[in-house]
Amino acid sequence: MPGKLGRTSKERNALLRGQASQLLWYGRIETTQARAKELQPYVEKIITKAVNSYDDVVEYDVIIKDKKGKEVKTTSVKDGPKKLAARRAIIAKTYDLQEIKEFNESKSDYKKRTGKIRHPLIEKLFNEIAPKYAQRKEEVGSGGGYTRIYLLGQRRGDASDTAIIELV
Repeated sequence: MPGKLGRTSKERNALLRGQASQLLWYGRIETTQARAKELQPYVEKIITKAVNSYDDVVEYDVIIKDKKGKEVKTTSVKDGPKKLAARRAIIAKTYDLQEIKEFNESKSDYKKRTGKIRHPLIEKLFNEIAPKYAQRKEEVGSGGGYTRIYLLGQRRGDASDTAIIELV
């Protein structure tokens, strides 16, 4: 039995997941007004999870041997438990988008640029989007309000109300 947006829950969740991934990756998307209004709280909750946990990292010392056999002490960083739980929850709510190869970029340059990044969308969320909104949260004094909806009017063809949803 179809529910909201005229779709079953599986179809609706897949639609929201895809649109949330595209919105986080590109910063703005054009869709119908009903979908934009459904998408807004979905994306806001994802961003809130990232903002609340993006700085939870654990540093630890690692002793490795170099080519000459000498032991070298280095510091390594990994996610703390709060960030790891948030990362897994966000991965479950979005699709894994991959970096797009630039127009004149060679294959080796592309691999060099993207080689160590396993989940580019999640890395972008934790490294770019979350710090930006955390700083905004400190300056303004309140969290939330990460997205904005512009109504565009009716679409030619089916006269559906269209809107642009974007990250603020």
